[in-house]
Amino acid sequence: MRRVVELQALLGPTVLVIAVALVGGVVSTSNASYFTDALVKVSIVTALYLFIGNSGVLSFGHISFVAVGAWAAGILSMPVAEKPAIMPNLAGFLRHTTVGNASSLAVAAGVGAAYALVVGLPLMRLSGLAAGIATFGVLEITHNVLRCWERIGPGLNTFSAVPETTGLGQAAVGALIAVVVAFLYQRSRYGRMLRATREDAAAARAVGVSVYGQRLIAFTLSGALAGLAGGLYVHLLPVNTEVLYLDLTFITLAMLVIGGATSLWGAVVGAVAISAVDSFLAEAQNGVHVLGGTLDLPSGTRIIVVGALMAFVLIVRPAGLTGGREIRLPRALARNVLTKFSA
Repeated sequence: MRRVVELQALLGPTVLVIAVALVGGVVSTSNASYFTDALVKVSIVTALYLFIGNSGVLSFGHISFVAVGAWAAGILSMPVAEKPAIMPNLAGFLRHTTVGNASSLAVAAGVGAAYALVVGLPLMRLSGLAAGIATFGVLEITHNVLRCWERIGPGLNTFSAVPETTGLGQAAVGALIAVVVAFLYQRSRYGRMLRATREDAAAARAVGVSVYGQRLIAFTLSGALAGLAGGLYVHLLPVNTEVLYLDLTFITLAMLVIGGATSLWGAVVGAVAISAVDSFLAEAQNGVHVLGGTLDLPSGTRIIVVGALMAFVLIVRPAGLTGGREIRLPRALARNVLTKFSA
């Protein structure tokens, strides 16, 4: 029975990701882009869950890892002939190097992990408000470095020549990779030890668990997933420093909180549900036909509504839509699955 319960924690998010990809494949091309964006958001929110959900430490800095992953993948996959026009001050190695799509995503994940490790070495000793403020400082530093240092990127310009290779298939594969990695981590001894530090740090230390070490491992691994998501994002649409900054930080944290920060199922449900709401509101800001009439919302409504939803969920259901629990099949169905599995 325990094995079936564990498989449910992976099966639910996996089925939901595949369902989003399948539905996105049968809608119009313009609407399919919303489904692709939702799948990329699943990767980002899953990266957030891997650290925040298991450690209980709030991080405002994970979009930094998304940003450096996007920058690495964007710079290295852009054709050499296009770079001088967009990034005339780019450093020599970056100016003369171009790699393929898969290689750029691998580099993005590696850069995200390396940056998270460097940042985490001093910061993983912090908890509570101090950790939140420090990680927000990382976000600010990263944003301004990428915005102003044109030796490593386009500065204020947009990545307009990056191959747009992130379709439904690639976004779904990226989301599934993130889900599987997060699942394997949470079922590992490292995940269990980190959750022990979340529940009672003093008791965990008393039995020999290194709170600092376990947080650093999770922070680095989540940085790798965030970097991969950044690579997917830059191959989805042209981005600049403002796209990978406060708005994305807020919306992805809202997805995690609304879905349920302490479960993988909650992270995926929150990402998909809020992506649907956010996409509808984005359309409504430009005017959308609803029930025979036209709904035309003022600019900025989407952020206000998502913020209100997050506040409402925190008040009414603090553990999120999923209660912070993994998906569970009815007991009778789980017993049948177990019987067939044993046979």
